[in-house]
Amino acid sequence: MKTKEDSPIVTLKEVKSNAKVRALIDGANALLLAMGYTEHGHRHVGVVSSITRYILEKLAAEPREVELGMIAAYLHDIGNVVNRIDHPISGGVIAFNILDEMGMPSAEIAKVIGAIGNHEELAGQPISLIGAAMIIADKSDVHRSRVQNPIMETFDIHDRVNYAVERSRVEVDTQAQTIALELQIDTGFATVMEYFEIFLSRMVMCRRSAQFFGYRFVLNVNSVALE
Repeated sequence: MKTKEDSPIVTLKEVKSNAKVRALIDGANALLLAMGYTEHGHRHVGVVSSITRYILEKLAAEPREVELGMIAAYLHDIGNVVNRIDHPISGGVIAFNILDEMGMPSAEIAKVIGAIGNHEELAGQPISLIGAAMIIADKSDVHRSRVQNPIMETFDIHDRVNYAVERSRVEVDTQAQTIALELQIDTGFATVMEYFEIFLSRMVMCRRSAQFFGYRFVLNVNSVALE
């Protein structure tokens, strides 16, 4: 007798093409747009998914772990469709129902929703390989393309800081055992101090996530290393 655990492997491609997933991510971004937040839609989750894959592949993770990390990353902000507050928890519940419906084995669902439920700095922590990689990927997506407010004169500090970042890149050095976030910031829009004002707790979480791998987290701003 065939059991659910024998079901076909669920892939990122299938998750991305799932109509419910697409609608809920659209709804999550629409909610945050109404609240004045930066972009949290398909662009953001796609970028986070790609960076998560890069980190996990550089760390020589098993291919299925890489795939699960990418799936977790693509679904990590889906809970914002309910509310910004506690969105990792609601997102984990939503992801469970979707992945269960798609036939993903329970053991794999557990890894995905554990990563989703622990990706925010207020209550989360790196609890797994895919969770730690996803945290770094999520917190590193700072860029002017995330600003949704079309009126520059009304930018708040989050808009200004994101708009100031002209380039953002994650680099994993397996020999030096470092994970670096390299930023190019136009200080005419926001200062480095303002970046730390809103992102310090996120950088601390990135440091803890890098330590989960036995690596050191490095922040490079305008070619200056800040550790």
